[in-house]
Amino acid sequence: MSGSIRESSGVEYDFDVFARACPSRGTLEHVTGRWGGLALGALYEGSLRFNELRRRVDGVSEKMLSQTLQALERDGLVHREAQPVNPPRVDYELTDLGRRVAERLLALIDCVESAMDEVLAARTRYDETRGAR
Repeated sequence: MSGSIRESSGVEYDFDVFARACPSRGTLEHVTGRWGGLALGALYEGSLRFNELRRRVDGVSEKMLSQTLQALERDGLVHREAQPVNPPRVDYELTDLGRRVAERLLALIDCVESAMDEVLAARTRYDETRGAR
């Protein structure tokens, strides 16, 4: 089944996320991971300082947000701008690539949020049939 999406779209890539050693798999993990997706979505709204972003992405620890931003910056999705002021100020914003990825991610988020009534009903049916765990 690998390659079926490419075959139907007629587009060929040099990378295959389904291949174990492909570097695209790591980037996909950074983008779709719990904190990466939320950070990209929050930064789509505009440039944010670290603590502003941490407040926007409710529940993320300082350590996890820092690691997430470093991975996204390394992948070219986020730009970090350190301002030479006292106290130090660091702003984060999406790169052009980051904006393209975040747009698609936000479409997925919208799809999930708009389907939550269905999801919650499905969970209830599942739990009633199999017993809540």
